[in-house]
Amino acid sequence: MTTLARPGAPPVILASASPARAQLLAAAGVPFTVCPAPVDEAALRVALRAEGVAAAEAAVALAAMKAAHVAGRAPADAIVLGADQLLELDGDWLEKPGSRDAARAQLRRLRGRSHRLLSAAVSFRAGTRIWHAVAAATLTLRPCSDAFLERYLDGVGDAVLGCVGAYQLEGPGAQLMAEVDGAHPTVLGLPLLPVLQHLREQGVLET
Repeated sequence: MTTLARPGAPPVILASASPARAQLLAAAGVPFTVCPAPVDEAALRVALRAEGVAAAEAAVALAAMKAAHVAGRAPADAIVLGADQLLELDGDWLEKPGSRDAARAQLRRLRGRSHRLLSAAVSFRAGTRIWHAVAAATLTLRPCSDAFLERYLDGVGDAVLGCVGAYQLEGPGAQLMAEVDGAHPTVLGLPLLPVLQHLREQGVLET
């Protein structure tokens, strides 16, 4: 994969286990290493929800917690990127389903309706938070039948159980959609263009 890093650029560390985020950065020509942050995302979401934090602010807070965890043991000159995504439907936050029954329930709730995906990124350098961005996309699922949902879940298998909303827009999940309003990288979990601009400003990428 071609990279567009400047000579002597500071290293970039992605504090996320998401294959989609890694693929987005790699395809954009960003050199990086992956170091997932072992944080309890579900518990953190519950705490933020209990505090009444807005969804966009919560996505940023979760991304920051991941980045901060990895930044504590990263080289001082490294740029540590944390990222997180929340799905908001009528004021509720949907979690990754984790099971087929939960995936089915989420899809039944989402079909025929619009929801928001909020994707946030936060960076740390030398142990200090230096930047963040959040982007939103609005997705509308078509009013598909129960039979279609079962065939869909049969086809995708466990791949969507770790995806909020139980769909992957880059795969058969596209057939669930009636409309998508927002950048494709945002749907996949990363505000990519703001991230690239930040990396240019930090001397990672050529200007």
